[in-house]
Amino acid sequence: MDVERSFVVDRPVEEVFDFLADFENTESWDPGTVETTRLSGDGGLGTRYRNVSTFMGRSVELEYETIAHDRPTHFVCRGVNGKTVATDHLSFTRDGERTMIHYRAVFDFPRSWGWIAGIALRRPVEKLADETIEQIQRALA
Repeated sequence: MDVERSFVVDRPVEEVFDFLADFENTESWDPGTVETTRLSGDGGLGTRYRNVSTFMGRSVELEYETIAHDRPTHFVCRGVNGKTVATDHLSFTRDGERTMIHYRAVFDFPRSWGWIAGIALRRPVEKLADETIEQIQRALA
């Protein structure tokens, strides 16, 4: 299951990339995040993070790794917890002094309940995506 959103913020592309690619900042821009801690790395490719979030009233812990880091155009971070794989793709395009952000979150569930999860979680995931975009815009305002 995946969700995608595109939107513009009134900040330079390098500044936007640096803020969002530092996954420890998820506490500022991801409404579900309770805590993100860098486990290893310098913030670039291969950096690992521990993320604790709440979703639908439950605590979820994932270990993320930066799997693409092409400043200032593209960032991908993949989180795994044994049950789910969540991959955040962020692409950045300069629009004068503003930045166009394309956000795509992909969720892979175990085969045994993947299609059921896709149906049951579609609305909550879509709502969370909308809230995430609003929070990113507020954090970068």
